Amino acid sequence: MIELYTAATPNGQKISIALEELGLPYRVHALSFDRKEQKAPEYLKINPNGRIPAIVDTESEDFAVFESGAILLYLAEKTGQLMPADAKGRSTVIQWLMFQMGGVGPMQGQANVFFRYFPEKLQGAIDRYQNETRRLYEVLDTRLGEVEYLAGDYSIADIATYPWVRIHDWSGVSVDGLPHLQRWMDALAARPAVQRGLQVPQREPDAAAVIKSAQSMLAR
Repeated sequence: MIELYTAATPNGQKISIALEELGLPYRVHALSFDRKEQKAPEYLKINPNGRIPAIVDTESEDFAVFESGAILLYLAEKTGQLMPADAKGRSTVIQWLMFQMGGVGPMQGQANVFFRYFPEKLQGAIDRYQNETRRLYEVLDTRLGEVEYLAGDYSIADIATYPWVRIHDWSGVSVDGLPHLQRWMDALAARPAVQRGLQVPQREPDAAAVIKSAQSMLAR
């Protein structure tokens, strides 16, 4: 059993989508940012960084894993799915996973903060992060004009990236003129496991407050 500690954010949705795709049994522990449950001492024993998501694998001596990219790698290697076995194929998946972890997530996260929540309207900061997010989208579009999925076959690289790109409007970033990216988004949106994973966990009644708190954390 996988114990999943999560919230209704793109980083949390990566893991629930992966668990649904892999068919692994899991139990959801929804953390409230408003109540700062991610900073509770018992949770910090699982994730010392005090962010979501994190998992505990009860089938492996309660092994804890934090950081969404590390969790995706762990689950892929545990099951032998969503990751090629050969060195080059594995490296390709990891390269695009790191592209999301080091680029799309941080830049779009900052775009969300300055566009939606920052108390002052700092147009220079808004432009900087929206423009960089759009540039990263263009890199994705170019890649997806060459292959069906980011690493060729469907993989954890796609699962990591999709929950961020799907909320491009929330960040004030357009995907107009990026037909390959739009094709890819439609393909992932149609996957039943993706649809199920996006509903985990169910949002709290004050969903807007939860989202605001989540984005203000500036998690990767």
